[in-house]
Amino acid sequence: MSVSLNLHSRQMPDPAAMLRLIKPVTWFPPMWAYLCGMVSSGASFAEHWGLALLGVILAGPIVCGMSQAANDWCDRHVDAINEPDRPIPSGRIPGRWGLWIALAMSALSLVVGSFLGLWGFFATCIGVLAAWAYSAEPVRLKRSGWWGPGLVGLSYETLPWFTGAAVLLQALPAPQMVFVALLYGIGAHGIMTLNDFKALEGDRQTGVKSLPVTMGADRAARIACAVMLIPQVMVIIALVAWGKPAFAAGVLLLCLGQVWAMSVMLRDPRAKAPWYNGTGVLMYISGMMIAALALRGLGA
Repeated sequence: MSVSLNLHSRQMPDPAAMLRLIKPVTWFPPMWAYLCGMVSSGASFAEHWGLALLGVILAGPIVCGMSQAANDWCDRHVDAINEPDRPIPSGRIPGRWGLWIALAMSALSLVVGSFLGLWGFFATCIGVLAAWAYSAEPVRLKRSGWWGPGLVGLSYETLPWFTGAAVLLQALPAPQMVFVALLYGIGAHGIMTLNDFKALEGDRQTGVKSLPVTMGADRAARIACAVMLIPQVMVIIALVAWGKPAFAAGVLLLCLGQVWAMSVMLRDPRAKAPWYNGTGVLMYISGMMIAALALRGLGA
């Protein structure tokens, strides 16, 4: 059945499809980064548990969920090629319901963000704008294999880390926190590039110039590995310079584990990229928390 016919097969969206639209599996990275920001701030969770809980919910189900809904709406024609069973091309979310859900969640994000103080609201505004800039015309940074993954990496890692620290401190985080958060956001560009392998055919047909499309699977995978590793090496060097050698050693061990996982993935990037997302990426985000623990008290 065609996409156009499916879109008219029902009037109201299927509740299960609405949940799939906002992709709960994608909420973890920004929620984890927000937790890293809170940990790195050194502030008491007990004294700020309300802000901590609200911020985690905002980062994951609300803002990240909104970005997924916006992306699915803007990518409905690409998904009809890559994954026709997705909620919108399958018709389980009919008409313009996908757009309305994304817009409603954008408004909800701003309302909830306003309860996190000036820094939290400002960061929420950036997150909402970034989500639409990534997916929607005429900007649609997703078309670029460099700008698109870069924006997502910064939005998924750097921005929530910064926000978690700023909300608990109610002030601009220390330069060390901003520097480390920025490095992990840059490294996440590589993770996003590996994620592009699953949409390779649809991207090629619809003019999305992801790195796997423009450079081929092997070269794109090698670039992704380098982009993931170099920022982590810089984190290790910074932690040593800041007098945190034990924490630097922990991040180093996780980097070595990633090098092993990369060696496996590079044998067949298209087949092994999903496997790497369950192994190497886990080590990447574990290093984030180690770095966050190291940052407590620095710059205070």
